[in-house]
Formats: sequence, C-alpha cells, structure tokens
Amino acid sequence: MRTPAPDADPPMTTPTTTDHPAEHPSEPPAGAGPASEAAGTPALARHRPFGVVLLVTGAVGWIASAILVLERLALYEDPGHTTSCDINPWVSCGRVMGTWQSELFGFPNPLIGIVAFAVVLATAMVVLSGARPGRWYWAGLQAGVTLGMGFVGWLWFQALYEIYILCLYCMIVWAAMIPLFILLTARNLAHGVIPAPPAVARFATGWAGTLIAVVYVAVAGSVFIQFLPAFTGP
Repeated sequence: MRTPAPDADPPMTTPTTTDHPAEHPSEPPAGAGPASEAAGTPALARHRPFGVVLLVTGAVGWIASAILVLERLALYEDPGHTTSCDINPWVSCGRVMGTWQSELFGFPNPLIGIVAFAVVLATAMVVLSGARPGRWYWAGLQAGVTLGMGFVGWLWFQALYEIYILCLYCMIVWAAMIPLFILLTARNLAHGVIPAPPAVARFATGWAGTLIAVVYVAVAGSVFIQFLPAFTGP
C-alpha cells in the first residue's frame, strides 16, 4: 500500500508591513546625523551651521564683555584711568561706567555678559561636536537670550536718551546680541521648540537675514539722529 506523499511545505512568506511616512521630530534624537534633519530645514536652522552662529556671536560678545570688565577693574584701581574707548565726549566707556545704569544689579553689567556669552560658547562647542541638546535646553537658551535682548534694548535706550553717551564695546555687545536673538528664535521656530504655525516658522527662517539688517539699520539710524551734533559739529 502506497503511503501518500506528505504535502510540500508551503513557501515561506515574509510578512509585509504598510509603510507610513515618517514624521520628522521637531528635535532629532541624540546622536542623529545630518541626514535626520528635515529636508526643507533652512541652512541657518540646521545643526552645525547654527553651531557656527553660536560660536561667532558668543565669541564677539564674550570678548567685548571681557574688555569692559578689565576697563572697569582699571577704573576701580585708578579713578583717573582713561579707557581704551574714551574717544570723545560722545563715545566714552569711562563716562558710561560712572553712571548708575552701568551697575544696575549692584555689580558691573559686563559680568553678566561674561557668564551669559560663556554659556553660548559652551553650547556652540556641544553643537559642533555633534551632540544634540534636548528641546528643554533650547527652550531655556531661548528664555535666557530673550531676557538678554530685553536688557540690551534697555541699555540702548538709556545710552541714547538718558545718559547721552555711547560705549563702543557696549555697542559691540549689541551687535552680537541682535543676530543671536533673531537666528536663535528662527531656529527654534523651525524645530518646533517655539510652537507656531508653519507659515510663521517659514517667515522667520526665510527673512531672518533681512530682519537682522533692518534692526542694524534702525539702531544705526537712531544713533546717528540722536548724536547728529557729533557728526555735523556745532
């Protein structure tokens, strides 16, 4: 009696899954490479280019703050010291340092810059090394830079309309803070750290350079108008 041949084993099949478009997280996971960033992310909002932004603005602001601290220490030692930016009656760091606005919190304002810009530089090193701080870190940095920008705005108003004297190194700090604030805000909008409609994020990243130029022109124009006698003579 013939035994029926066993049925052939059915061919093995590989389970199939339905592919779903991957959703890009607002902040790529730690250790992810550049390919993990959204394809449409503007260059200035991408990881390493933004690290360069932090490095440049942080270095400029820190150096200017450090010079101001050294000049302030020299004035403590010798009240008759002439600072390196005592250029004329309208541009004089030494005269500005003699006002109450220069020590708003009971100590020289540049000490705040030394600490704040050191944090920016440390962040730049972390970012350029390839590490990716979490969303909470960027939110904290945004809060700190926003407060710093508000303080710079207050100092600008005091210098132009209350003290009526300019501090050259202070203006260098202003020049560093403006792009730092605008570009950080644009970066955080692009990555969803700051919740906003997509149109707002696109506008911020697409027009960030123009916004920086507009603010620079506005500040320079306000200085020129307020100190017109210094440019035109009596």
